[in-house]
Amino acid sequence: MNNTSVPRVDIDPFSDAVLQDPYAYHEQLREAGPVFWLESLGVYGMARFDEVRASLSNHEVFVSSRGVGVADFAKEEPWRPPSLLLEADPPLHDRTRGIMSAILAPARLREREPLWRERAHELVDELTDSDTFDAVTDLAEVFPMRIFPDSVGLMDEGREHLLTYAAAVFNAFGPRNHIFEEGNAASVEASAWVAEACKRENLKPGGWGQDVFAAADRGECTPDEAERLVRSLLSAGVDTTVNGIGHLLLAFTEHPGEWDNLRADPRLIRRAVDESIRWDSTVQTFFRTASQDTEVAGHLVPKDSKVLLFLGSANRDPRKWDKPELFDLTRTTSGHVGFGAGIHQCLGQVIARLEAQMIVGALAERCVSIRRTAVPVRRLNNTLHALASLPVKVQLA
Repeated sequence: MNNTSVPRVDIDPFSDAVLQDPYAYHEQLREAGPVFWLESLGVYGMARFDEVRASLSNHEVFVSSRGVGVADFAKEEPWRPPSLLLEADPPLHDRTRGIMSAILAPARLREREPLWRERAHELVDELTDSDTFDAVTDLAEVFPMRIFPDSVGLMDEGREHLLTYAAAVFNAFGPRNHIFEEGNAASVEASAWVAEACKRENLKPGGWGQDVFAAADRGECTPDEAERLVRSLLSAGVDTTVNGIGHLLLAFTEHPGEWDNLRADPRLIRRAVDESIRWDSTVQTFFRTASQDTEVAGHLVPKDSKVLLFLGSANRDPRKWDKPELFDLTRTTSGHVGFGAGIHQCLGQVIARLEAQMIVGALAERCVSIRRTAVPVRRLNNTLHALASLPVKVQLA
């Protein structure tokens, strides 16, 4: 195996143009080869489904503890204490993941479902009193904020900082470009609020946050680790869900026939959520670091190399999916990497799926149709394919 023949690609994946419309560039990345060299960053990249999924699943070779962003924690100081879930490898990851998996177990989430479903119907009823609203600012950003902070047990004042903070965290996985600098400057107050919100004395009883500290009391983690685990909930629990719901509604506005199919068969709701995550992946990229020399499709990826994995591209790889650019409710989406893969697969995916299912279910009961009234507006982020606005008009049943 060798790396002299690795194709070199002159695309900056963190340029404004690519972040605005990454799908316009993914075919070029996939066709370059199973592994390639990104001139703009000086890192390797993979954009095809098979290689991306295999790398995500091989946590021993493609490690996360050296950072899932462009920075290599073995060579530079992390911008904040690393995540004990996303930026940790076994055995630490096994211990912290086990704590959070118990807290967010499906059986425990089912206890909250009736209240969440009630909140979803309340919001949809409010919005459909008028036939027009913004599917992002009026719905996708509002619904998670009505249920998630209470579930964690966050203090009431300052919850609006959650979206700003989460956006800054995902920006930090990219280079120190203008998007990072602007987001970081805007998040100073939000970061300070989050630091206080994660402290034991500021968390309300009965929420997931206090459950984490109960694990510390049992000796499963330290109090400092408990604060960092609560922080992980806050960084990943809102912004990704907001954009997931936004993309789901965007998919239906662009494929109105699928809305008809969903209303005719509500059992398709679960499939619709997963297909939307494949069709327009909220998390577009994550980095890994090669812990040893390794072969990828006959090419050498040397030890200590940073590797950028294009999850959004993998989810539209025609080698895996038939007509991947289409949102198709007859498609079997099993295996998509919209939530990652392997031991670092998104811990909160059950929550994200539930929230999206409840919203689309409530809308399907009320609305015969959903159509766009203006071009969607994107919010640039170094990691997320994010929506800022999606004005829609609905026809009530």
